[in-house]
Amino acid sequence: MKDQYIGRDRPARMVYGFDDVSLVPGPLTIDPRDVDTSTSIGEMVLRIPVLGAAMDGVIDTHMAVQMGKLGALGVLNLEGIFTRYRDPYAVIDELITLPRELVTKFLQKVYQEPIQEELVALRVTQIKESGVPPVASVTPGRVNTIGMSAIQAGLEILVIQSTVTTVRFESVRAPLFDLSVFCRNSAVPVVVGNCASYDAAMELMRAGVSGVLVGIGPGAACTTRAVLGIGVPQITATVDAAAAREEYFRVTGKRVAVITDGGMRVGGDVAKAIAAGADAVMLGSPLAYASEAPGKGHHWGMATPDPSLPRGTLVKTGVNGTLEEILLGPSHTADGTMNFVGALRGSMGSLGVRNIQEMQKADIVISPTIWSEGKYLQKSQAVGMGR
Repeated sequence: MKDQYIGRDRPARMVYGFDDVSLVPGPLTIDPRDVDTSTSIGEMVLRIPVLGAAMDGVIDTHMAVQMGKLGALGVLNLEGIFTRYRDPYAVIDELITLPRELVTKFLQKVYQEPIQEELVALRVTQIKESGVPPVASVTPGRVNTIGMSAIQAGLEILVIQSTVTTVRFESVRAPLFDLSVFCRNSAVPVVVGNCASYDAAMELMRAGVSGVLVGIGPGAACTTRAVLGIGVPQITATVDAAAAREEYFRVTGKRVAVITDGGMRVGGDVAKAIAAGADAVMLGSPLAYASEAPGKGHHWGMATPDPSLPRGTLVKTGVNGTLEEILLGPSHTADGTMNFVGALRGSMGSLGVRNIQEMQKADIVISPTIWSEGKYLQKSQAVGMGR
């Protein structure tokens, strides 16, 4: 790619997000009912390529079970209110009634309550006993404590997640967590994130992970991009991570799942993420609209309770329908916020691709007007794509 310059002797790449691109149909179309939306993470096969984000307003044990029964995965936050409180729903009830200016301080106080290892084991067991594979998330500093407790309780995939995750980490205060050693000895597949570049994704893959989460700051409740000024739009970040996956596969024969995490509002964004190279997507706010979501029409960023530098906020989503309607339909809205998998199937059929790996090779064009082209009436009336 030819360098562009933002000033004298300062090159900068042009990068792209969901609204900057569109997908180009070819000469073949396929009945959407005949396409295969399955994908895999390690040895685990998912019927639909969707993970629910490890956010307390999105995934509790009930939501995780419902997602599993629909063929997706819900990722439980092992450092959230569900492992700190036996009755976390009382906390949520108080949170969603607070004046906005009190939310951050309230959450900072709530998340100071110690994590209870017996609750970690209980939550994992509750999911597992429902016949659904339990998947949960921890930060790197707690992998060897509550992460191991969860694995011992029957966890089937461990997600290690932080704002920016790299294999190499320097600190004069914090001990080094050796990801390579952990992955080599882990009894379960390990998914790690988040990253937004080819080099970081490649190093994580070489460390032995089964999946890489891609995305820094694009989520609806996340303020990392404003607070820290970092991030790469999701199309470019996904393309770069997928390029690392293909090179790693060429060299080793091992395929690592690339999971685009955050920034997707509508079904078309999911289709674009997979066309950019994702094997699956992780959704937060779109699932917070579900009647089963624990946030009761609200959700908040994972870093909202940070004691020194919060990088998230409470957002109100409202309730659109059931989880099944949001993932599988039928939809009763025309704005793309329901029946995400139906939209993916429709996109795949229109593009003439039969499965996720073929979708990853779909033709993409740069089209920054795709969201507004011809949509004057929708915009003027605030309906459909004009909302």
